[in-house]
Amino acid sequence: MENLIVAVVAYLIGSVSFAVIVSSVMGLADPRSYGSKNPGATNVLRSGNKTAAILTLLGDAFKGWLAVWLVSHFGARYGLDDDAIALAAIAAFLGHLYPVFFRFKGGKGVATAAGVLLAINPVLGLATMATWLIIAFFFRYSSLAALAAAVFAPLFDGFLFGANIIALAVVAMSCLLIWRHRGNIAKLMAGKESRIGDRKKAGAQPEAKRH
Repeated sequence: MENLIVAVVAYLIGSVSFAVIVSSVMGLADPRSYGSKNPGATNVLRSGNKTAAILTLLGDAFKGWLAVWLVSHFGARYGLDDDAIALAAIAAFLGHLYPVFFRFKGGKGVATAAGVLLAINPVLGLATMATWLIIAFFFRYSSLAALAAAVFAPLFDGFLFGANIIALAVVAMSCLLIWRHRGNIAKLMAGKESRIGDRKKAGAQPEAKRH
């Protein structure tokens, strides 16, 4: 019963889409209506509003961190163990991918996965984030950086902690993240993937909402 509650609460936390909420509050177009139509920080950046993109990134990372941190920090007193932590990690990540509050159409999970990994272990999270930053800096492809981070995250986790139930959760998240980027993989191979900071072409810019 406890694990079911953990899964539901973590999923609901993950279902909060900061890309949509931040854009709405700041009077920007719905990120699901332009660019990649992905409600995530990279697509929000295409609106030209860096503040909105940063807030989206931090919000999506925070919700992943919060869902796992709550279980790891308070779970012991309720008899929760690593199984519950792993469950919270997967549930929060799935909440971002398929949010119940937004018709199950969510983002690709990069920032949320980063928050989850930071909550599991800061070293694991920082190592994975460093991988993303290095690839993004040199190649300027957010999707390529995400794919590299997804590949290395389970390797870092296995090296640091060995095989356990949480490691399986990390592997599952990595597989889901790669699958969610299948369209980007095709674009990368075709040389059609947009780079970080690219905006829509003139005449196709997302319009701010009218008040």
